[in-house]
Amino acid sequence: MFSIKKEDTTSKTFRIPNSILSKLEKLSDEKNISLSKLVIQCCEYALENLEENDKK
Repeated sequence: MFSIKKEDTTSKTFRIPNSILSKLEKLSDEKNISLSKLVIQCCEYALENLEENDKK
């Protein structure tokens, strides 16, 4: 049976350099994904791929 899943989220405000924001916005447009989802995926990737000594 189909069920709608809602992920728990929290609203936060971050300051991002304009140069990075421009690249993220362009990429989100090209990939037809929301800017928010793109930033989440980038953060998840970065966290999963930290160097071992950076995780401490």
